[in-house]
Amino acid sequence: MPPELRDSDVPEEWLRRARSNLALARAGRPAPEALYEDLCYDAHQAAEKAIKAVLIGRRSRVPKTHSIGDLLALASNIGVDVPLEIGKASALTDYAVHARYPGLAEDVTEEEYRRAVELAERVVRWAEGVLR
Repeated sequence: MPPELRDSDVPEEWLRRARSNLALARAGRPAPEALYEDLCYDAHQAAEKAIKAVLIGRRSRVPKTHSIGDLLALASNIGVDVPLEIGKASALTDYAVHARYPGLAEDVTEEEYRRAVELAERVVRWAEGVLR
């Protein structure tokens, strides 16, 4: 009998978390004090977790990194088709660290926020398709 899988080994659980982060990012600013930077962090997390779901689904190692570009390169290296449009999500990596802390980046605009959500949506849909 195979050993029990942990949630961290189940691609669907990673996708569930990705969808949760995407829902938070899509929800917009609940109050004027809410920062677009924080919503963009959720967009980044949605993309990161979706890509990690693909890697787990292909039984690849999942490095401890927040770099969307590195994760997509790894997916490509193991034979997953990564369209150019999905590669553009590498831009989300800046929201993993720099935009989360004061003084490391300029304020995120509403337009940048909307672009981040759009990129994250594409990555999540792509990952769902790869895992089907």
